[in-house]
Amino acid sequence: MGFFTDTSVCIGCKACEVACKEWNMLPADPPPDLLGMSYDNTGGLGADTWRHVAFVEKPAPPTDLGMPSVGEPEVRWLMSSDVCKHCTHAACLDVCPTGALFRTEFDTVVVQQDVCNGCGYCVPACPYGVIEKREEDGRAFKCTMCYDRIGADLQPACATACPTESIQFGPLDELRARAGERVTELHEQGVTEARLYGHDPNDGVGGSGAFFLLLDEPEVYGLPPDPVVTTRDLPGMWRRAAGAALGVAAAVALSFLGGRR
Repeated sequence: MGFFTDTSVCIGCKACEVACKEWNMLPADPPPDLLGMSYDNTGGLGADTWRHVAFVEKPAPPTDLGMPSVGEPEVRWLMSSDVCKHCTHAACLDVCPTGALFRTEFDTVVVQQDVCNGCGYCVPACPYGVIEKREEDGRAFKCTMCYDRIGADLQPACATACPTESIQFGPLDELRARAGERVTELHEQGVTEARLYGHDPNDGVGGSGAFFLLLDEPEVYGLPPDPVVTTRDLPGMWRRAAGAALGVAAAVALSFLGGRR
């Protein structure tokens, strides 16, 4: 199971953020600073924000005269509801020493709070910077894709609250097919910049359990363009370490035997 987030219909209402916080009893964020440069009062994903609606303000595309068209706004807003990607190859799972992180029967990744010891190894392991430790108790927190709700045949709170169906939940194969059709539809309408992000099982994390339709480059939304599972080199590192250890042991044994002779 997974998420498909279609940013082309996101209106930035933040209903998903509120629903996520209410259902999971997460601490509230401070009110937005209306004198600042953005309506984004959460800033990013973290221990207390498992859904984050990004507001990206960009200059409007110039015309041939080098200025916005008459009657057109001078800025362009891009909005996207970000979330944990629930990677197929999840580095956070690889580095967790206690088993606090586990893969569910829905192929999602969840942190068991009663098992987490606060070591923090999962924080730098995440290629998306999703996981964060909570200052009050030091444990790691992130989106669970509402594991308790989907186990009871309910949709996650964010998808249920989304008024435009920007956030869609369901079997990943169905979502990927639907997303492909949506991109084709947008291209036919002239929105040639529409693209999918995180849907490809052959990407650096084996495909994401939460993928997106974007209207610009991933970097514009604060997403890495080519995410790679950070533990991909661990097997080779362990093999090299084992080989080095065997070499040292052999050298010590030869030295010992030579000394005895």
